[in-house]
Amino acid sequence: MNSVQPPVLIVGAGPVGLVAALTLLQNGISVRIIDKDPHHRIGQRGAGIWPRSLELYNFLDIPEVNSLGKPAPLIRFYKPGTLEPLKVSSMVPPVKDTPAIPFHTPKLMGQQLLDVILRRHLEKFSCSVEMGTELRSFEQTDEGVTATLIKNGIEETFDTKWVIGADGAKGVVRKQLGLTFLGETRDDTRIVTGDIRLTGIGLDRVHWHRFGNFNERGLSLRPTDEVGQDGWQFFLYGNELDLTKIAESEELVFEAIASIIPTKITFSKVIWMSDFRANIRMVNKFGEGRVFVAGDAAHIHSPTGGQGLNSGVQDAFNLAWKLALVQKGFADKSLLETYNAERLPVISEMLGVTTSILDRVTSSGDPSLGRSPILFMLGINCRFSTIVLDEFVVERKPINAYGVLDEGYLEAGDRAPEAPNMLQVGSAEPDVTTLFGLYRPWHHTVLIFAPSLADGIPILGALEAHDKNVVRSAVVLSSSASVTPVVSPADHVLVDREGYAYSAYLIEAGQTKVFVIRPDGVIGAIVQGAEGMKKYFSKIFLDA
Repeated sequence: MNSVQPPVLIVGAGPVGLVAALTLLQNGISVRIIDKDPHHRIGQRGAGIWPRSLELYNFLDIPEVNSLGKPAPLIRFYKPGTLEPLKVSSMVPPVKDTPAIPFHTPKLMGQQLLDVILRRHLEKFSCSVEMGTELRSFEQTDEGVTATLIKNGIEETFDTKWVIGADGAKGVVRKQLGLTFLGETRDDTRIVTGDIRLTGIGLDRVHWHRFGNFNERGLSLRPTDEVGQDGWQFFLYGNELDLTKIAESEELVFEAIASIIPTKITFSKVIWMSDFRANIRMVNKFGEGRVFVAGDAAHIHSPTGGQGLNSGVQDAFNLAWKLALVQKGFADKSLLETYNAERLPVISEMLGVTTSILDRVTSSGDPSLGRSPILFMLGINCRFSTIVLDEFVVERKPINAYGVLDEGYLEAGDRAPEAPNMLQVGSAEPDVTTLFGLYRPWHHTVLIFAPSLADGIPILGALEAHDKNVVRSAVVLSSSASVTPVVSPADHVLVDREGYAYSAYLIEAGQTKVFVIRPDGVIGAIVQGAEGMKKYFSKIFLDA
């Protein structure tokens, strides 16, 4: 521990808390992260990682999530009571990576491995999770928060500036803030899930196997080498099974699986398991004063659609860059109100999407129904936010915070597209980069699309007032622009050799257009020039 107290206490060390911690650490903000469990959690749990989350991990420079994650295997359904295949289907619509969407294929990675990867990245900042450390209570004033912690029976008083509650649906932070958690518990949807080691004659490790259905009895087995060479993530469901009882005993899990799969199975052991009902709930707001909630502490939902963990890490990413700017003195505390304003509509719509999928699954008995590109999370936006600015929008569309990506339309508040093979000129050696290579959680990136370097000069001049640590700039020239060797005040001068950037950002020939990309990879502003850019930054920075 430093002699100076870290200004942020993060409660809960699952992926949500770890992403919040890592984003703050990359912003130069020290954190203390605690978890009440004495040991790190095991289990696959929520294993689906959707494209927008893969982009988030890319911005955080965590390439292992995409490289080690596995594409979802094809699902093989079987005729009732047999090992005869009925059909094979895909869990997600078939897609390919494109220049604008480089991580288009969803990946599967168990939460246990994801946690290990994120903790390793924390260690680069000499930060580690304090396990077995529980938040008992806290009190806040206008100046800070005093938390009461307990570890090994010893009580500690800890003074900090901010608290992030990533401590799950049953956590202390939301309850003590007095936030409501309204919604419903669906007794019609009970599932026992876990990690198991077994082998079965006729059970290959190429497919995701599905037996039975939701209405009677059913089993899903997904092969995963993360658990072992004979390892699987299993889901048991169906009204004929006494799932509460089954979850109490490894032997009963073995019996239930053996009753559903008509083949000889050799069981090794259940590594981890849990039973749950679908709870669909969310908070009325994402924080109060200096204390915030994120992830399951703020919203829980049906596992159908696999949006929960992804939404949680996106909560953390949205909050952390704003908190960093406030803590460093660049932004007013009021910026933090936009965390709630931007995430509340997204989560509200997301709960609607996942619940409608759940309804279709339970009524049909087919767990593969309801897959849609909306689940890729690339159409999530905050066009409605008070801190985004778009000078080119003629008529505002109705709020659709959880929409499907439309690559033919781009507005401030949308996800910023990627563009590869950008030639970086003006440096000693020309280099090739990508736009995503410029976007990082500790600074805004101003992209100036201009016919020539000279056209960008007035805009670059207006940027001189801003600290280079929090605002970076790039002039993006078309492949036809003449680039004479010149010293530019821009941090980067890029030539869009293959037209990917001009295409993805919908730039017309000869047009000057400025995009301000926020630290979370969202387009904060689309403006015509220096005045619009100043107007946007006045919404973010104290002295802009």
